[in-house]
Parts: sequence; structure tokens; C-alpha cells
Amino acid sequence: MTVPSTVALSVEDVRFHYGPKQALGGVSFTVEAGTFRALLGPNGAGKSTLFSLLTRLLVAPEGRISVAGHDLAKSPRAALARMGVVFQQPTLDLDLSVRQSLHYFAGLHGMAGKRAGVAIDAALDRLGMRERAGETVRALNGGHRRRMEIARALIHDPAVLLLDEPTVGLDAASRRAITAHVHDLAAGGMAVLWATHLVDEIKDGDRVVVLHRGLILADASAKEVAGEGSLADAFLRMTGEEDAA
Repeated sequence: MTVPSTVALSVEDVRFHYGPKQALGGVSFTVEAGTFRALLGPNGAGKSTLFSLLTRLLVAPEGRISVAGHDLAKSPRAALARMGVVFQQPTLDLDLSVRQSLHYFAGLHGMAGKRAGVAIDAALDRLGMRERAGETVRALNGGHRRRMEIARALIHDPAVLLLDEPTVGLDAASRRAITAHVHDLAAGGMAVLWATHLVDEIKDGDRVVVLHRGLILADASAKEVAGEGSLADAFLRMTGEEDAA
């Protein structure tokens, strides 16, 4: 299949099993540049397995994944270099300052000196975090720690930003702020894949992949998936899940 140049992430017929249990059964979708695409599914749907495959923590035995035109199986380093990731569980050194933590991460990408400083300032500005740069991570609230993790994922200017349930454990105001910031990143040209089980994080114009028991049940705009009712009602009908709001 020829992938259009606007496609930043392509997942084609990806399958994965844990022993005899099917975790993903032929998952296919794309994420275009400048698009916020929600991967919506209840717990156990296969979202985390898919993210593990996308980030090479697991290797897909079947199917094809490409990032910014790089085949993840054939050119993993090139593909992963074009990807920024925010995992569900925080991965922060609480005793470093925000800027120290970001400098350390920049170094992992081969960035140092003025180049690293410019990239760090740009990433902090995009998340409204520049004034917090000198604070220790421990001093930040949950919402600002998440913003810092997103800023960290942007340092190397990725084509694709992956976020796995990024608002878990945050209060309502922090959830809204994080969701709004990431929508702004997509509006600025980034390809975003946002995994969630909460429909209130999704706007009507967002593209949505509904994943349940390893299978895609819908792939359309949130408004199209909702039909004449609400997205929460449609999600409940498709998956039988009550925790959708």
C-alpha cells in the first residue's frame, strides 16, 4: 500500500497474541499530520498493547507500522526518532529541576549546548511551562508534571506524538488543560494519537478509532460515530462499557 505524504503514522493489519489469547486482531488506521486522533476503548481493549508495539517495547509479528515514512520493523531507529511518547505511568526524577530533567532527555537525543537550550525553551513555551523551568519536579502539581512530560516528548521535534491515557489521576481542571494543550499541538501541524476511555476528552471534529477486544469497531469523526445521539451513548452501545464520561 502506498501511504500519502500527509500520513505521519500508519498501522496496517497489526495482530498480536499473548499465547492463545488475541490482544489485537488486524488493526489498521492512519494518523495524518495536523490531526488529533483518539484511540477510544475500555480497559482491556488492546490500547496499551498497541502502544507497546508502536514504541517497540513489543515487536509485531504480523502487520506493518510506519512513522513519518519509516518502516518500524526495517528502520526502527529512524522511526522511533520521529516519535514522541507520553506513557500512562509517570517517568520523572522528582529531585531534578524541570530544566535539568529536560537537558538530560535532550542529551539522550544527542542534543547539547545552545541547541538543547533552544529546543527546551521552545518545548516549554508550547506547554506554557517556561516560568516553571527552575522548579523541582517534586514541587509541581500533577497537571504541570504531565505538561512537563509532554514538553519532554517534544524536544526532538517529532512528527508523531503518542499519549497513553495521559490524564489518569488528574483533577477535572488539569484534564481539561492538558487536553486543550494537546489539541493545540495538533492544530499546529502535529500528528497526535491519544489513547483514552473517556469520551469527554474528544471533540466532535476529532477522528476516533473505537477499539474493543482487539478489534476496531469504528473509525470516523467523533460526530459521525455519535450519530444522532452522544458519543458516550454510541461508545456504550458498541462496547457495553458504562465508564465513558
